[in-house]
Parts: sequence; C-alpha cells; structure tokens
Amino acid sequence: MNRAFSHFLRGIKFRASGFTFPVQNFGTNGKTPIIPGTWTGLRIPPVRQFTKTSLVLNKVDRGKNVDIGKRLYQDLLPWDNDGNKATQEFLQRVFLILMDFINQTNDRNSKVVDFHQPDDLLKLINLNLPNDPKTLDQVLNDFSASLNYVVKAGHPNYYTELACGLDTIAMAGEWLIATSNCNMFTYEVSPVFIIMEDIVLRKMREIIGYPDGNGDSIFAPDTLLANLYAVLAARFTKFPASKAQGVRKTGTQLCMFTSEHSQTTLKSCAMITGLGTNNCIMVPTDDRGKMIPSELEKLIRNSQVKGMDPFFVNCTAGTTMYGAFDPINEIADVCERYNLWLHVNASWGGATLLSKKYRHPRMTGIERAHSITWSPHYMMATTRQCSTIHFRMPDLLNRCNSLSAQYLFQRDKFYDIQYDTGDKVIQCGRHNDVFKLWLQWRAKGTSGLGKHVDHQMEMNQYLLERMRSMPEKFHLVVPYPEYVNACFWYVPKRLQSMRHGKERETLLGEVSSVIKRRMMNKGSLMLNCARKGNNAYFFEAVISNPGVEKADLDFLIEELDRLGKDL
Repeated sequence: MNRAFSHFLRGIKFRASGFTFPVQNFGTNGKTPIIPGTWTGLRIPPVRQFTKTSLVLNKVDRGKNVDIGKRLYQDLLPWDNDGNKATQEFLQRVFLILMDFINQTNDRNSKVVDFHQPDDLLKLINLNLPNDPKTLDQVLNDFSASLNYVVKAGHPNYYTELACGLDTIAMAGEWLIATSNCNMFTYEVSPVFIIMEDIVLRKMREIIGYPDGNGDSIFAPDTLLANLYAVLAARFTKFPASKAQGVRKTGTQLCMFTSEHSQTTLKSCAMITGLGTNNCIMVPTDDRGKMIPSELEKLIRNSQVKGMDPFFVNCTAGTTMYGAFDPINEIADVCERYNLWLHVNASWGGATLLSKKYRHPRMTGIERAHSITWSPHYMMATTRQCSTIHFRMPDLLNRCNSLSAQYLFQRDKFYDIQYDTGDKVIQCGRHNDVFKLWLQWRAKGTSGLGKHVDHQMEMNQYLLERMRSMPEKFHLVVPYPEYVNACFWYVPKRLQSMRHGKERETLLGEVSSVIKRRMMNKGSLMLNCARKGNNAYFFEAVISNPGVEKADLDFLIEELDRLGKDL
C-alpha cells in the first residue's frame, strides 16, 4: 500500500513561474527518505503504545536551492518575479510537513489527537498575530506546530462524525483547487471546472434516476445550504410572487414537515426563510428512527384544520444518529395526495445509490422526489466541502434565484451563457467543489465508488456482529441499523447483572461520559457521545473511513474494555 502511495506522489509535479520539478527520493528506495519511520506496510500490534508525535521540519538536500530561512514572504512569488527558486524551496518544505502528517494519520500507533483544554492549548502554541512580518522559517514552524494538535480525522481510530477518512485522490484534488483558486460563477473565469461540474452533476442525476439525467443541480456550501435551496424552490414553485414580494404575499402560514430524527438543518431552513421553527413540524418515528407515513398524514390534516398551508415534506435517507432511511415511496404517496413538495435529504445516505447491493430497498422511489441533497464529503470520503442539490425540474434554480446582475451576467456574451452558473445560486461566486470529486470518480470509476460503500457496510456489520456476540459488555441502541451508524452502550462488569431499563441506561450514560473523557485524554480513540430526547448518553461509531479494517474494529472493542472495565 505504501509503495503504491509513494509511486503516486512521485508523479506529482509542482509548478512555480513555469519551473517544473518532480518530487524525488520519496520512501525507503530513495537516497534520503523524507518521511521518518518505515513504509514497508502498516502492522497492527496486539497492544498499542500511544505516544505523542510532533511534526518536524524535515532536512532537505537542497543542492543549489536557496536558503529561505531568514527570508520573508516578499521573496516568494508573486511578490518577487525572481522568486521561483525560493518558492520551490518553501513549497517543498510545506509538502514534506504535510507528508509527515499523512504518515502519522495512517499510523495506528499514533494518537488520534493530543488533546488539551483551551487555556492549556494557548500556552503550547503561539496564535498571536504580529505587527511585523515573520521569517519563512517561522512561518514553516507555525505551519508544522498547527498540525501537532489537530484531530487526525483520517486516523483509522476516528469514528466521531459522518465525514471520516483521508482519501488521497480527493486530497490531491484539493491541492489543485487551492492552487488554481478559480471562482465558480461564470464560464469565462472557470471554463474547465464549469464544464466538469455540469458533467458530474448530470451523472449524479442519472444515478438518482431522473429521466436521461435531466433536471437541475448545483454544488452548495454544506448540507444546510443544499437543503435551503430545496425549501426556496418549493416555496417559489407554490408561490412565485414570494421571490419579489416576500412571504406575506402568500397570504397564509406556510408549514413544512420532517422527522424527529432528521438533521437540525431543516429547522434552520424554516428559520432562515421566515417560516419560523415552530412551523417546521416534527413527525414521529418508529424505534429504528424511520418516519411513520401515517403520522405524517395525520399532521398534514391537522395543520390544514388549523388554517395552515403545508407545502414541503423532508424525507431523510440516512439519519445522522441511527442511520435510518425513511420509506420514500410511502411518503411520496402522501405528498402526491396532498400536492406537497417532496425533498429527500440524502446528504448522508446518498452514497448507497452507488451500491448495487445496498441501494434497494433504502433508496427505492427516490426518483419521485422533487429535490435531493447528496453530500459526497460524507460516505464517499471526498474532502470537505462537497455537497450537491438536485432538482427534477430543469432550469428551476435560475428561475427561483436569478437577480440578473448586468455587471456579471450579460445576455450577449461571446460564449454559451447557459454555463454561467453564478446567477442560479444565492451567493454568486462559489468555491470549486467539483474537481476533487471528479478526480475521485476518474480514479475509482462508478464501480469503485460502489465497492467503497459495500466495504463500509460490511465493516459496520462486522462490528455489530462482534458486539452482539458479547451482550454482557455491549447493549445496542439499534440492534440492526440500516447504515454504518453503530449506536451502543458499553456495559462495565458492575452493571452487567442489572436489568435493562431507564435506571440502567442512566448509569450507562454516566459510564459513557467518563469513557469519552478518558479516550480523549489518552488520544487512542474518538467516538461520538450522543443522546436522543431524554435518553441517556450512548456511543455512536460511524464507519465511513475507507481505511478501517476488521483489526481496527477489534481494537475499538478492546480499547473500550480497557477504558471502562473498572467503572
């Protein structure tokens, strides 16, 4: 694995003012290994010793390169037209620091985090902003020091959020994005990436099941904004005058519906659009966290009796906590009976669309949705941010959001203006979020992306099977989840004989909090400590890191036992 990674990185070329140079001597086969330690393969020892690791400025054989130590930022491109060699040296050293961090991130013996309380952290790293410029040596030291205390979100023992892992291809794509720094609002300023975006989004619509991939889509800054586009489009479709004249022009109190297990982003959308959070009505779920369609229909009728005007239903495909998939077809039937907009928030679960094995029944009926959120930065391990919103109706975003700013979006340009995307979004200029996803797709193919999802599902099933085989030590909150969210309590010996109920759950919640503190201080493991409603705290392990293997999950179980058996 490491040899292949080495070969991949050797092919990367940095460019500075027309000067091109390949990265040399990477790994153990070169004259000077730039990464400390071995790259002959990662082995997982039966007992791990977690040690604090510090990134250091690697010694580089500079040859004829300039010594940049005492130089300042003005000696680099673009400030100094003759600064190509100094820029080369600076970026080489930045690259080596990052490679050191990547090595540590994938080293199972390294800490996930070197955790310190805020006041202590401020004593360990100088974050003050100076009045005068610092030398490039100091800048590099700052660069390195900043990484010493960050959470290694790509570490195999990091399970605390939906977006885990460090995908090498996506990371390389992110480097290009930062280097090109293109603004995604008109074709003339970002021609390659605008076309690329159109191709990727059409492919995603084809996978969703929209006829011939037709419809409308855009990349959005995270899930909340993607869901907001759906709410705005639904309101505009029902009340077109609301775009110019506001929500009062509707002459009614609009309300929307989502499950009690859905993301809080839906309530945020109600707040932002002026509906108010009280008019985002929460629909009851079953014990697996899935919306109950009959309860949805009751609440719709009840809102109408109260004189409210229902217009929007959010169906969650992959809830944040339990990984539940609402029954799309049944909810779509309800929406059709009452002429309501159906949105599917598949930001977390959308990746199952790529899996032949797990797409159905989870995503059955998704092509019936008016809009769909799908965020590759979650299960597909694309680097943040990478969220998309898709609509069944073509040109809807432009009609809903366009303000026709003449200083940017003239109608008589010298190219096809359908590729000017800035007028179809609420923020005009956008970050380039497509290239890293496109590069991943090129590298892995659609089949490879599907295999990634299959692997994560299989790893989660392995973890759950192991926990089910030890019922005295682990109590599953959801015994058979639909996705890669494993929710459970660790049961120490003193509570194993106690009958399970509210009293025991309260005690297990206290145990969970103590174990969480211990694992953070030790740095060996990171799990989310969650709760739902009045329930006690429990652990949630999210298996979305592509690097996680069975041995890592064995370690998770053993480490929880080490951290909590005395409680």
